[in-house]
Amino acid sequence: MLFRNNFARRALQSTVALAALTGSAFVPAAAADQEPITIVINQSPWFAGFQAVVEKYEEETGNTVELDVNPFAGSLEKQRTAVRSDESPFDLVIMNAGFFTEFYTGGFLDPLNAIDPEFKLSEDIYTFDDSVCWDAKAARITCETGELMSVPVNPNILILHYRSDLYQEHNLSVPETWDELLENAKVLKSQNMYGISQRGQRGAFDVTYDVFPYLWAYGGGIIDQQEDGSYRISMNSPETLAGMEMYLKLAEEVGHPSTAGQTQTNVIQNMATGRAAHIDSVLAPRLFDNPDKSAVVGKVDYAPPPGTAEHGSATPLGHWLAGVPKNIPDANKKAALAFLTWFQTDEAQRAYAEAGSAPVSRAVLTSEMADTQEFRWMKALADALPNARLTFTIPEASQVLAVTELRFNQAIGEEMPLNEALNTAATEIAKVLEDAGYKYQKLEDLN
Repeated sequence: MLFRNNFARRALQSTVALAALTGSAFVPAAAADQEPITIVINQSPWFAGFQAVVEKYEEETGNTVELDVNPFAGSLEKQRTAVRSDESPFDLVIMNAGFFTEFYTGGFLDPLNAIDPEFKLSEDIYTFDDSVCWDAKAARITCETGELMSVPVNPNILILHYRSDLYQEHNLSVPETWDELLENAKVLKSQNMYGISQRGQRGAFDVTYDVFPYLWAYGGGIIDQQEDGSYRISMNSPETLAGMEMYLKLAEEVGHPSTAGQTQTNVIQNMATGRAAHIDSVLAPRLFDNPDKSAVVGKVDYAPPPGTAEHGSATPLGHWLAGVPKNIPDANKKAALAFLTWFQTDEAQRAYAEAGSAPVSRAVLTSEMADTQEFRWMKALADALPNARLTFTIPEASQVLAVTELRFNQAIGEEMPLNEALNTAATEIAKVLEDAGYKYQKLEDLN
């Protein structure tokens, strides 16, 4: 496997997951003797598992894969540039849930069945709210009438992590509502432990992503598509206000003293070092059970994010999808599909899990693996995925996120009153929609 940057090479050298990838060789006929391919991808908590599976693919097929690994924003910009060039240097682009619509609506990807009419998404692979399909004529995400555009490569959603040893010690029940979580966090908060650690820092898709479970639990949101195709800006709805008030209540009463400055890495490390009783985060189970990196080995358990009695639990899809650019040679397109065919197999998905990353296969998540201590997180993921929702379905998502990342962060950091931050964001989002020609509804300002 080749890399286009040094930190990815160091990551490969440091991962111990590769030693676990054993088993009988399996070489699909479609995977043999393919052109070398290059995949542009972001550096993330699940990347080590993906690179391990790529190496397994190379070992079993003899094909070559080069990984171009970048920070989140850098990967997105490379993808945008590549698909608009005369010929993309990348044969697979790994797109995030917040931005994949931009690539669909722009017509930058080849429908996978246009490359190979026989190619299929395995029935075991989740469609993630039909995000793998696009109906270009209707401009809608749907697998009912749309074409298959991508294959999921990671199910990235927010999962509640909690200290199971402390729950047992204090006879606590796993919370189903945010109010119950608050009460549990009050019990566990101490001088050396936060009741909860929350991500609040502004980034590309940071604080916005992490507040969605709060907003949806109270019936709120940011932009809601209506049946007639128009949009309702719910950013400053009373329901969104209620969700953010719960987020801030947790932060103020049982959270980190500087929640507005907390990154995803900070949040995960707070759990790994024993400084947090709860986090609502993407999965990184291999880290928490690694005695060289964790003070809480075997002490972290998992559940779907809390909800409310009225709206239940919901978690945002921050998943990743692999698409094939139109502007690459046909031989490279077929080689990209060969990798995606292999990646969907049960063997590959099990190896992905064994390497420390969450698989996209329903069959693996509900297999006997889920009954083991090592893979105890699988049940929570399988329970949460049916209630996972897309966050944005318009190509202007990055413009909306530039607004929400700033205003949510300002409210959390007390730079702006919450009502004012939500009202300001709603006005700015309305301008984005108006400039793009959308029909939309804006609510009255919160008092």
